[in-house]
Amino acid sequence: MLESLARVGSLTGSPWIYVVVAASVLLDVFLPVLPSGVLIVTAATAAAAGTGAATGHVPQNVPDILALILCAATASVLGDLFAYRLARRGGERLDRAISRSRRLSRAQERLGEALSRGGGALVILARFAPAGRSVVSFSAGATHRRVREFLPWSALAGLSWAAYSAALGYFGTRWLGAAWLATGVSVAALFAAGAGATYLMRRAPQPAEA
Repeated sequence: MLESLARVGSLTGSPWIYVVVAASVLLDVFLPVLPSGVLIVTAATAAAAGTGAATGHVPQNVPDILALILCAATASVLGDLFAYRLARRGGERLDRAISRSRRLSRAQERLGEALSRGGGALVILARFAPAGRSVVSFSAGATHRRVREFLPWSALAGLSWAAYSAALGYFGTRWLGAAWLATGVSVAALFAAGAGATYLMRRAPQPAEA
């Protein structure tokens, strides 16, 4: 873990950090084990650490915090749409695979009800939960939800998650001072948000059975 963070730290002074963050966020809808949130926190920590505290001047060799947020949010939406389209075209094989999973079947029903009511809080909440984004994106496509029902909530979820992750690293460094301490605390807060989102999703009311 520390070695990985060190490698990311070596990239924060290069434009490649945006490519690495975008690729990780884009792909973690298929591979939820990718540490995309940790990458954003680490890059944001570097941005805060490299900013002059007195002048507020941001040197050229640290990530721009706004660009980092927009990059991560855009990659999140693109990944969601790719998974949505893939599941939508999956046909009967994917439907059978989902029907064999009690968790995915419930997620399908819950998501369908939430989107049909115009409420996408579940989509936003799932973005913070480990693998929640994957379940929601694939379920939305598999149940053939209309893209205009899913896309706005996906965009809001991606932006909320990216802004939260970046804010943890940026303001954590400003408040705590030491970059290593801020990174540790921020990553812990990121995992805590994921655990909280998972807990809330599990406690969400179950759809009524016919």
